[in-house]
Amino acid sequence: MTFPMPLKIVGMGRYVPERVVPSTELDARLDLREGWIEEKQGVRERRWATDETSSFMAAEAVREAVADAGMELSDIDLIFNASGTPEQAIPDGSALIQRQLGLGESGVSGMSLHATCLSFLVAMDVTASLLFTERYRNVVIVSSEIASVGLNWSHPESSTLFGDAAAAAVVTRTPEGEASCVHAARLETYGAGAEFTQILGGGSGRHPNNENTTFEDNLFHMNGPAVFKMAVKYAPPFLERLLPDFGNAVGEIKVVVPHQASKLALDAHTFMGMPEEMVARTLDRFGNCIAASIPLTLYEVVREGRIDRGDKVLLLGTGAGLSLGGLVLTY
Repeated sequence: MTFPMPLKIVGMGRYVPERVVPSTELDARLDLREGWIEEKQGVRERRWATDETSSFMAAEAVREAVADAGMELSDIDLIFNASGTPEQAIPDGSALIQRQLGLGESGVSGMSLHATCLSFLVAMDVTASLLFTERYRNVVIVSSEIASVGLNWSHPESSTLFGDAAAAAVVTRTPEGEASCVHAARLETYGAGAEFTQILGGGSGRHPNNENTTFEDNLFHMNGPAVFKMAVKYAPPFLERLLPDFGNAVGEIKVVVPHQASKLALDAHTFMGMPEEMVARTLDRFGNCIAASIPLTLYEVVREGRIDRGDKVLLLGTGAGLSLGGLVLTY
């Protein structure tokens, strides 16, 4: 298959928990100087789930996206769960979302893709292929993340970054005569950096019932400087492989929608030739929402009128692995 591939985003939705957690609250909790988190991390506030489950949040985002597309839930023939924090090990999260939507007897296809923070971006790439072959007609991709349950409070640099959210997009094969499409997509993984971002527990390696598994094994651990150093090393050649002659090609892009990894990561986009005004930010209001960050930020960009039909958008980010991902589309 060759690019461009016919894919159109016809509806978007989101869900953010009601509980707002200002950074000043965490400054006090962690005995930090007031204002440290906002100054250091660029996060003013984030949302944390209280009674919400991941599948509930996902279903709420899907309902808005389907309504935005002018469709009914019965029009969807694939629920694509693209999340990094599963609600439970089994069954697949898409089944829980389907049931939450009231479609538990429908037989509608459901599956998951887990590429940590890049899950939504990679699911868009896979969906483009599925639509190209006409295997499916109307696909909803949803990322729902509850990061707040596994934060490592002994490490303020990571624990103060994250928020909870869900975001969804309904995508279809582009109708004849319309411009929406995926122009390029790429994923590169460098397993040498696997230990820089990890939760050791929860799998067969350190199963919860293993007597040697510790409480710390089930918390999120990140070596931020090591991740940043590795990402900066591989990002420039990655961008050239995604978009040959990137320096000139970026001029055709209206908005860059990056994963909201950190303030440092967002600032680094300008050093890679992307004007600051092009780079969309939601980190200050929502924090790093793992895989939900990219679709949540795209939702904000669309709602704010920063892009119109026919504009080119670059989805871009890094994820645990270490992985780099990028996708260029015409909205």
